[in-house]
Amino acid sequence: MELSVYKIDGTESGKKVTLDPAIFGIEPNDHAIYLDVKQYLANQRQGTHKTKEKWEVNYSTKKVVRQKGSGGARHGSLKANIYVGGGRVFGPRPRDYRFKLNRKLKQLARFSALSSKVKEDAFRIVENFTIETPKTKDFKNIITNLKVNDRKVLFVLPEYMNNIYISSRNLPNVKVINVNEINTYDVVNATSLIFMEGVEDIIQGSNEKN
Repeated sequence: MELSVYKIDGTESGKKVTLDPAIFGIEPNDHAIYLDVKQYLANQRQGTHKTKEKWEVNYSTKKVVRQKGSGGARHGSLKANIYVGGGRVFGPRPRDYRFKLNRKLKQLARFSALSSKVKEDAFRIVENFTIETPKTKDFKNIITNLKVNDRKVLFVLPEYMNNIYISSRNLPNVKVINVNEINTYDVVNATSLIFMEGVEDIIQGSNEKN
């Protein structure tokens, strides 16, 4: 499977890269993607939610009304959940939402997400470039030249490049990460996926080691 490498002006450079079909050409497994995305979102939750229950509310336990003769139900105190300011019944408590997934399943999900972008023609490889001085305008021009400025873009670098990162962070629909940070959620969440040349070799190399 071969893909053209683009220049930052949007034209083809004439170079081709060969993609491993075991990573970029598999039949996407939607359920694996679902589980990996679910785990990612669950791991983002702080789980610090808390409401006071009846025993935690600081109210007097003096009887609200006399116990008999009123014609209504008996009430023990204002702590009951039926009163404004009373405790909540079975309210949320702090908890950890994280759960584990098999490493092979997460790998399948990531490869499925990458293959989906290739099948949807939403995947581009751009040749190596640098930005000497951080400028949002310069990076925005690159995104415009690649004809993805109207989409949610995930831009993956082979390593951390500070000037590129700073130049992109004010663009609301663009996220720049390095190859070690790539995950299923970010790939699926993006409308277009752009690799800087060399990222695909790192991914394919790490797969061979596993």
